Amino acid sequence: MHIDWQFLLGAVGLAFAMEGAVYFLFAERMPRMLAMLAEQGPGALRGMGFFAMLLGLLLLYLVRS
Repeated sequence: MHIDWQFLLGAVGLAFAMEGAVYFLFAERMPRMLAMLAEQGPGALRGMGFFAMLLGLLLLYLVRS
């Protein structure tokens, strides 16, 4: 199996940049949002995580094909 390290590191870098942009742009709202997320149960968090993974994979599929 061949791993395209340049693509993988680029994707990780983009993920960090997008995550950082959310905290930078919405710094005042983030503590409230994180508190709301902390109140959610494990099932809800898993559901959100699963949906985010599916959305990311779909986006990668559409971009790469």
